[in-house]
Amino acid sequence: MRFLAIDLGASSGRTIVGEIQDGRITLSETHRFHNGFVEAPEGRVWEFDRLLDEIRTGIDKSGEVDGIGLDTWGVDFGYIDVDGKVIGQPMSYRDTRHEAMADEVFSRISKSRLYELSGIQFITINSIFQLMADILQRPEVVAKAHRLLFIPELFMQQLTGNAVVEYTIASTSGMLDAGTRTWSPEIIAALGAPSHLFLPVDLPGSTVGEYKGTPVYLSACHDTGSAVAAVPVVGDANDWCYISSGTWSLVGSELPEPILTPAAESANFTHEGGVEGKIRFLKNVIGLWLIQECQRLWKEAGNDLSFAEIAAAAEASDFAGVVDPTDSRFLAPDNMLETLASSCEELGQQIPESVGDFARCCYESLARTYAKVISDLAGVTGQTFNRIHVVGGGAQATLLNQLTADHCGIPVHAGPVEATAIGNIAVQAMAKGEFADLASARAAIAAGFPVDVYEPS
Repeated sequence: MRFLAIDLGASSGRTIVGEIQDGRITLSETHRFHNGFVEAPEGRVWEFDRLLDEIRTGIDKSGEVDGIGLDTWGVDFGYIDVDGKVIGQPMSYRDTRHEAMADEVFSRISKSRLYELSGIQFITINSIFQLMADILQRPEVVAKAHRLLFIPELFMQQLTGNAVVEYTIASTSGMLDAGTRTWSPEIIAALGAPSHLFLPVDLPGSTVGEYKGTPVYLSACHDTGSAVAAVPVVGDANDWCYISSGTWSLVGSELPEPILTPAAESANFTHEGGVEGKIRFLKNVIGLWLIQECQRLWKEAGNDLSFAEIAAAAEASDFAGVVDPTDSRFLAPDNMLETLASSCEELGQQIPESVGDFARCCYESLARTYAKVISDLAGVTGQTFNRIHVVGGGAQATLLNQLTADHCGIPVHAGPVEATAIGNIAVQAMAKGEFADLASARAAIAAGFPVDVYEPS
């Protein structure tokens, strides 16, 4: 059987066909396209109409398939009116409108109560703060809205005509009850948001509708949810944690139920949804965005470097400075190089100058942060981790993987690189009956895709 994964990230999108034969998945990319926010009068927005055209092009290029699934980044959303028309262009989390909303939200519902209900890590890009900004700053848009849909749901609604809300993507919002896996009436009432905006929440594997006669399934619509579904573990041992490594690094473990304790809140861990109703207990860390932004600035200055060349320069550098990647200053700086340099200076460290210095600073900072998060993770969950599974594009970052093994003191198992697409396809295959459950899908992934192991040195 052939399944189409539409994987849309914050910097690029692609369509990938997964063919399943004899219990193994093989992949072929059929279309790739650029993504990125653009400046508009209302702020930083996503080019929804262009992206929808690219998605349709990718579907057409993919030939006959047995199912279609779509995943994207979390937290961002848009609105449709009563006729199913998208209202404007969805706002980007890299817009600044949400930055001043924390005090407003916490004046309506306390920070501790919000965590007790939603279990979501405090970060101002969360949907709850974006919605609060819309209610206060764009009331005319909210007044026109019939439904609130997250980015993958908006695309699926335009493809099929059916509006749905999916668990893994909704769980990134800060408005879902972590225990019941449904919207929290208390949170929604505290915001003063119209209750009709919120549809019932469906689990991954449900059917949305059809596009040109092909079934459209709910994959794990949050890209990290799909990536974690593709972690190549065999059996039921819980001695592993994961890093879904890309623009963002999501560092966590998989749990059957939430841990809504003061210790979890103090450590700022989040509860996001997973396949089969599981909990992705994790922390969001700004990831390879640090390197991506440096690369962009070097290219603009006439130095067009590949990621391999940047990594080689980092390996040759003996720069010892580190920064805190969880600092909000790195979320959307005007100039990443200047921000890294000023942070090192403020910390009384050597200031990076060369490509290798900046890259080494980024990689070392990320690896040390991973080690701190994994240590906190073990403390809060009571788990002992004997290996780290790195999935996603960052599985190719050999220096970062080795530094992570070194700083964490446990082996790193890197791969598969295309974890998001693989997990998307696996969930569709589960819905179609090709895999009995997540465990059998993961066993097939482990058997079919290579993994590189980095031992701590």
